[in-house]
Amino acid sequence: MAQSPDELFEVDSDVPDLDGTVLLHHFDGFMDAGSAGSTLVEHLLEVHEHRVIARFDVDDLIDYRARRPPMTFDTDHWQDYAAPELAVHLVHDAAGTPFLLLTGPEPDRRWEAVVAAVRTLVERWGVRLTVGGHGIPMAVPHTRELSVISHATRPELVAEKAPFSRVQVPGNLSALLELRLGEAGHDALGFAAYVPHYLAQTTYPTAAVGLLEAVTAATGLVLGTDALRETAKRTDAEITRQVAESAEVMQVVEALEQQYDAYAESTQNLLIAEGEPVPSADELGAEFERFLAEQPRD
Repeated sequence: MAQSPDELFEVDSDVPDLDGTVLLHHFDGFMDAGSAGSTLVEHLLEVHEHRVIARFDVDDLIDYRARRPPMTFDTDHWQDYAAPELAVHLVHDAAGTPFLLLTGPEPDRRWEAVVAAVRTLVERWGVRLTVGGHGIPMAVPHTRELSVISHATRPELVAEKAPFSRVQVPGNLSALLELRLGEAGHDALGFAAYVPHYLAQTTYPTAAVGLLEAVTAATGLVLGTDALRETAKRTDAEITRQVAESAEVMQVVEALEQQYDAYAESTQNLLIAEGEPVPSADELGAEFERFLAEQPRD
């Protein structure tokens, strides 16, 4: 018999009063161009004090054969197993204000039950706002200011609307969570950072910075940015260097700039639709292909 939503998680016994706090969330597995959302999560857990206060029973949620967790074999024995974890972290910002961060693999099963479980925690802890974020591939050049669009359960929460009115995309847990929380009368907000499509498969810290700034503006949290900005600065400099070394790549970027500027003055949709071909490595140039291949995920 399947577990009820309340049985999907365990909560620590020493959770403090969290009334009025913010819940941030990001699930690995859905679209996250430039690793924008996952990079933001890693940054927050690296620079801010935190501890896990709730864990979900992933055995009932994850298809292990579809995405096998890594195991380490050492000489003559199995040494380690990287068990997947879907957990809520209690984090404190630079001013000591507590907030929550729900992160881990996007469940393969029982989405509605997981959403109901998260809603239970939202109501138990008195969460005032739930916020998610990720990156989406766009026909934009890296030389233009990064854009972050938003969507929410109430129009008053939306800061920057999408340039399109209606679009159908594959479902994902973050979107379903926002939808269901809104139906239950809770405030929920989501951000999507525009990532140049030719950088979608690498780590693009500038997109994570954009998400961080959007989250800070929406929540009032005081979140450290220095380390992430420095990483983004180095990555941007490397991209600029690689582009400058190839006239072919420079032409591609200039064409994207012209297209972007023209679209910025119109109401045309910049989103790359499902099934639409992304420029190939040949189109981007041999050196740009090499640049993408050399970029580390971290």
